[in-house]
Amino acid sequence: MTAAAPCSKQLTIRGVNEMKRIKTAGLMLLIFAMLLAACSGGDRQTEAADGEAAAAPVELTMAFFTFGSTPADLPAVQDAINKIASEKINAKVKLLPISFGAWNQQMNLMLTAGERLDLLVTGSSPTLGYSSQVAKGHLLALDELVRQYGQDIAAAMDPAFLRAGQINGEIYGIPTLRDMASNNGVLFRKDLLDKHGLNAGEIKTIDDLEKALKLLSDNEPGLTLAAANGSIVDHLVNIDNLGDFLGVLLNGGAELKVVNWFETPEYAELLRRVRDWYEKGYILKDLATNKEATHDLVKGHRSFGFMNYLKPGIDPQESRFAGIPMVSASLTEPLSTTSKVTNIMWGIPRHSQYPEKAMQFLNLMYSDKEIINLFDWGIEGKHYVKTGTENVIKFPDGVDASNSGYNLNQGWMFGNQYLSYVFEGDDPEIYIKTEEFSNSAIKSKALGFTFDSTPVKTEIAALTNVLDQFKPGLESGALDPEKNLPEFIAKLRAAGIEKVIAEKQKQLDAWAAQQ
Repeated sequence: MTAAAPCSKQLTIRGVNEMKRIKTAGLMLLIFAMLLAACSGGDRQTEAADGEAAAAPVELTMAFFTFGSTPADLPAVQDAINKIASEKINAKVKLLPISFGAWNQQMNLMLTAGERLDLLVTGSSPTLGYSSQVAKGHLLALDELVRQYGQDIAAAMDPAFLRAGQINGEIYGIPTLRDMASNNGVLFRKDLLDKHGLNAGEIKTIDDLEKALKLLSDNEPGLTLAAANGSIVDHLVNIDNLGDFLGVLLNGGAELKVVNWFETPEYAELLRRVRDWYEKGYILKDLATNKEATHDLVKGHRSFGFMNYLKPGIDPQESRFAGIPMVSASLTEPLSTTSKVTNIMWGIPRHSQYPEKAMQFLNLMYSDKEIINLFDWGIEGKHYVKTGTENVIKFPDGVDASNSGYNLNQGWMFGNQYLSYVFEGDDPEIYIKTEEFSNSAIKSKALGFTFDSTPVKTEIAALTNVLDQFKPGLESGALDPEKNLPEFIAKLRAAGIEKVIAEKQKQLDAWAAQQ
């Protein structure tokens, strides 16, 4: 036993040393394991981030209407747009052009069937069917999406214009930025005004217009006054027609009092004035039924001018269409109404697979100048070249309107037109002036109100038939108001106009209380 003691002591000392070694090694192993876990976790996070960045861009289907054939180079323009969108928001668009004549039916089918669609043009006209789409639940409310992903939209747009697409307090459509107001007036052949010593800038009232009509009619036999929509009266007054003339706001919407426009003394007086012009030969005799474009009437030497809605740049625009210099005379102040602002908007269908990405792409359409000009003009160097004057472009050598592969010419449709280049020959400051014109216009107090006609749809249908029967003839001077206006009023009453006005006033009051 005694001989064993030194061995035991030695074992004990060795055991303690071994324990220390094991503890040290264990601690080192623990630290190593923790580092390994941290590194592994970091690698996994890096891999996840890389995987997200490397994910294929989301594809958004984007529908819009066209007035002619689809441009041959649309796929190339789409590719150029997608290069930018892929880099900025990891998304791309599949452009879906649809002929305007087929638009309403095609959109109804796509929205009802839930076909793949992420962005679409909508608007206040019956063809575009904005209010109907909202009533059927086809469009998403966009307020929260704008707050999260549409900051550039909100920054670019007057808040009153952004709210114009509200229905029941929620936004379902984003208006495009273009001419957001209009004023009423006349476009004359400039050569005829010069010939007879007339100055368009001095024609400011109905009396001034009458004097000019008499002088031109007396000295230019066979030439008469036309109107863009067949109505002379519509272009002589500033009223907010609340979308359909079946209950309007007078004086540019200065008060939220809905009245029957067709029973006002002002309307009767205008009809008498227009009838007098018609009988004196100032007005195109078949204006009520004419289907020919106003600039074609000028081209065909049937008209010395026409009533129209005016905006900055209207003179060179109509001069190109008519093939002869035209000059405008304004009769009313610029006015913004809901129907004007919401005429062209963008919406996101409820069944969109990628509503957040759709809003991000919309945001680019209101902020990215390169994307705007791809939509508006095509590819630089191929479809246009810069002139050296800031923001002014022209066709490349050998290219013109007849052979360009991209001639959509619908800049008012794609987001923020104020970012668009100006084509050579137009005022280089046209979009600066358009923005100023829109922002400084009188705003109807009902801007943002959209009437839901569902409760009175039967009456609306009957009243529309009455309008079609009387309004064109009375407002072009073809029908005698002394005989026909009382019958018109009586038929409107019988068809239920008072019920429609009461419903419109009720909804307008409720809307105003929420503002």
